[in-house]
Amino acid sequence: MSDQIDAPQVLFVCVHNAGRSQMAAAFLTHLAGDRVRVRSAGSAPADQVNPAVVAAMAERGIDISAEIPKMLSIDAVQASDVVITMGCGDACPIFPGKRYEDWVLDDPAGQGVQAVRPIRDAIEARVRALIADLIPTPADR
Repeated sequence: MSDQIDAPQVLFVCVHNAGRSQMAAAFLTHLAGDRVRVRSAGSAPADQVNPAVVAAMAERGIDISAEIPKMLSIDAVQASDVVITMGCGDACPIFPGKRYEDWVLDDPAGQGVQAVRPIRDAIEARVRALIADLIPTPADR
């Protein structure tokens, strides 16, 4: 088990923090545990997480029903090692020394569970690749 202080910090950002960033944060937390510190936020947060997103994640055994969309803050960006944006455009502040990635994914807003599933699956695949990149395996040490 790693020391949480030394764990890489990842921030997922989308516009409403009600879909893509919530799914990404939940997958990273679920799959990496305390090996990574995870945050998510939105440039214009919604009132609640998209119910179709909650249902799609529940199908994978991950409960995000208690999550609340959060406003993106400069402090959250500054505290992060990796900032992954998903359609927030220029709303995310850029700081030197941070790793930035933009994941181009369909927006689940207004979509049903059937439309959310492929987005969820694409996010899970990207999160698994991110974990492999961020967390060295014992053979890498």
